[in-house]
Order: sequence, then C-alpha cells, then structure tokens
Amino acid sequence: MQANARSRRDFVKRAALLPFCAGAAFSVSPAEARQPVKRTGGAALKVSLNAFSFNKLLNDYSLNRGQGISLMALLEFCAKNDFDAIDPTGYFFPDYPQVPAEEYINTFKRTAFEYGLGISGTGVRNNFTPSDKAERAAGVQLVKDWVVVAAKLGAPVIRVFCDTQSRGQGWQEVAKGYTREQVQAWMVDALGECVECGKKYGVIIGVQNHGDFLQTGEQLLSLINAVNSDWCGAIVDTGKFISQDPYQDIALVAPYAVNWQIKQSPVGADSAVPTDLVKLLRIIRLSGYRGYLPIETLAPQNKVYDPFAVVPPFLKLVREAIAQTA
Repeated sequence: MQANARSRRDFVKRAALLPFCAGAAFSVSPAEARQPVKRTGGAALKVSLNAFSFNKLLNDYSLNRGQGISLMALLEFCAKNDFDAIDPTGYFFPDYPQVPAEEYINTFKRTAFEYGLGISGTGVRNNFTPSDKAERAAGVQLVKDWVVVAAKLGAPVIRVFCDTQSRGQGWQEVAKGYTREQVQAWMVDALGECVECGKKYGVIIGVQNHGDFLQTGEQLLSLINAVNSDWCGAIVDTGKFISQDPYQDIALVAPYAVNWQIKQSPVGADSAVPTDLVKLLRIIRLSGYRGYLPIETLAPQNKVYDPFAVVPPFLKLVREAIAQTA
C-alpha cells in the first residue's frame, strides 16, 4: 500500500513538471501553474455514456429525419444497460444553441434521477481560434449560457473546445497571420471569462483535446496552466491525441482531469487499433482520479454503425478493465 502511494505521488510530480519543458507555449513557473486536482481516497470510478455515441439517431429525431431516438429515451437505454450516469451533449437538446426550456431541463433531470442516473457533464460546440473577435465573443456567450443549463441539470462539468476546425479548416486558416502564442492568448482570455461564470454557478470548465489546436498533452496543459484556475481542468479525450504515443499524453494530463472521453481506439474511429483498456485504466488509477468515465463510441466512415449493438459490448470491456485493475 505504501509503495502504491509513493508511486502515485511520484507519478503526479513527474506529470506536473513535464509541461514546463522547452517548446511548450505560454509556460509558466511551477509555483504559478495550475496544480493537479487534489484528491484523496484512491481511484473511484463510475461509467457514464456520452450521448454523442448516438449522434445520428439523436439528430434524426430532433430534425425529423426519421425515427431516431430522443434524449429522454436515451436515459432509458442507460438505465437498462446499468450505466452510472449520462453526459447529455448540449447540441442534442431541443432548440440548441438556444438554451432548452426550464420545463424540459427539469423533466430530464427528474427522469435521470428516477432511473438512478447521475448527470456527469454536458458540452457545447464553440471555437476560440478565429481572428474575428466577435466570433470568439459569441462562443464565450454560448458557454456562459450553457453553464447555467449545466448548473440547473446538476452537471458538475461543461465540456468546451478551443477549436472546432470551423468549416473544415484548421486553426491556421481561421487565424491567418497570427502565431500560435497569439491565438492561445485569445483562448486564455475567452476561457478566463468562462471560468468566472463557471465559478459563479459551481460548474467546472473542462477543456477537451480534439486533435486540432490541442494535439498533445503538453499543449493541453500549457493552456490550462495559462488559465490557472481551479475551475478549469482537462477533459481527456483518449482518441484525439496526435502523437507517437497517445498513452504518454494521457498519462501527462490525467492528474489534471475533471472528466474523460473513453474511445474505442487511441488513433481515431476508422482505426482497427483498439484502445488498451487495461493500460488506460492503470494510468487513470495511478493518477488518483475519482469520478465518471464517460465512454463514446463513434461511427467509422462508410461503414454501418449501430450504437445499440456497439455501446453495450464496449461498456462491458470498460467494466472488465476497471475490475481487472482494481
């Protein structure tokens, strides 16, 4: 037991120092940087379903393109499959990006409670990389509006992006003529506003790596360190690090995690390389993380994808890895 405790402390110390190595943008001194999340009691893990696993069916329902599935019906699916919680992504709520009606929020929250489900978080689709200040300001307001929704739902975390590669372009295209350091400064300002709103309503701002502006663990931690707030942490997307060893990036940011996105593959939905779930869970446990592990399955391009058939087996594999590493 003592050896495990020392190993965990050593892991956190090593991980905390890595983002300050040469080449990380906006590095700050270790004394000033955002510190790893303080936890006690060892890892305690629960499994949530990220609603994006049902992306097409949820959109089919909301856009009247077919039978699809509603968010309310997805709650029933989660209960029947013994999930601990659900992560209802904002853009599957009625009238998104406008906030949903109070009655809908309350009904969703009550129904989740009746099914014995927690609400592990929610998320929006924003972009803080464009050179257009008004576009970035609109993204900040979107996050603020949905912070309020998250608070009403009882969701502790709202998931935000830094770059959604709007219109299929990379951040270099929407911020032509600006350096990475300048673009990150925009992000720090935008996230700072979001964090103040999150602090007011008791909702943590979780920044998700998404293979665009944030491709590595070092880049993600550089940004979080620059924001430097206990109300801002990492959403660790296990399938969106663009590097030689995604597990190394995952291990780097795990001590700063406020939520997760557990994917079937560490290198994209179209890859045949499966996530080594035992290896991943060992990293998570070593970091001392306590909380929800939302899983998200994705539809490969040009292939039939049925979440009703894909999600339960993946859930089973994740639960087995949790048990195996306990």
